[in-house]
Amino acid sequence: MIRTVTTFARSSEFEKARHALDELDLNYKILSPEPGYARVGVASLAMDGDARIALARRDNEFVCSGWVEYRPAEIGVPDGPPPEYEEDLFGRAAIMVLAACVADPKKIRLIAHISGDLTGVFPYLNTEMHTASYNRNAPTFTFMNKYRMVSLYPRRITVAKADEIVDAWRTLEAIRRKVNEVWARRGEVEPSYEMRERPPALEIFKRLPRTNCRACGEETCLAFALQVWQGLRAPRECRPAFEGEYAHMKDALVEICAGLGVAS
Repeated sequence: MIRTVTTFARSSEFEKARHALDELDLNYKILSPEPGYARVGVASLAMDGDARIALARRDNEFVCSGWVEYRPAEIGVPDGPPPEYEEDLFGRAAIMVLAACVADPKKIRLIAHISGDLTGVFPYLNTEMHTASYNRNAPTFTFMNKYRMVSLYPRRITVAKADEIVDAWRTLEAIRRKVNEVWARRGEVEPSYEMRERPPALEIFKRLPRTNCRACGEETCLAFALQVWQGLRAPRECRPAFEGEYAHMKDALVEICAGLGVAS
């Protein structure tokens, strides 16, 4: 039974991992972003737990982006190639980190690096996406794609609560199209540098240990999340996440706070 899936930043690493699986005569399934998501993803490998363990013994031969629980995709990869743009601000995306989402373990989170630079498009996106949060000083641009939280940086994108790897590709491709389409129309759009209300502090709370340990001095984790959201406390003051037994939550906490324009 297929249980886990991994992806790669480069096709060469995928080929190394696939070669290792073939040498070990292990079963696996290839999940391909071709053709529709070819600019935002690399072929991924899904396999059972035994195959993963065997492959892990040879992980010095390749570099993967991380492992998550395998979930069949509810959407397919588009048959046609992705659109090309005369002035492509986005470029290509490479998923560097793939992990279970701290806020919802049934979902995945990812960090993707892009070959382009999104800095110039943020004010134009801010004009058109009225519920987003733009921090011109960071700079970051954060918005909700239904239940997914997306944070854009000049050369990096973080996505929380993607359904599975195909949904992650779909989300990245949607961002690529939105960025380039808005940029192509920038002569018709008045840029906005307005700092709007940030998404709810609940998004920070979901990435805290939620043990109400009071090590930060607050009565509850929710109270601490509200303080962080308002800029009155620093995320690093959650000692269990930064120094203790919940250190595995630190990266997700730092990512969401950075995306909300909260100092880490």
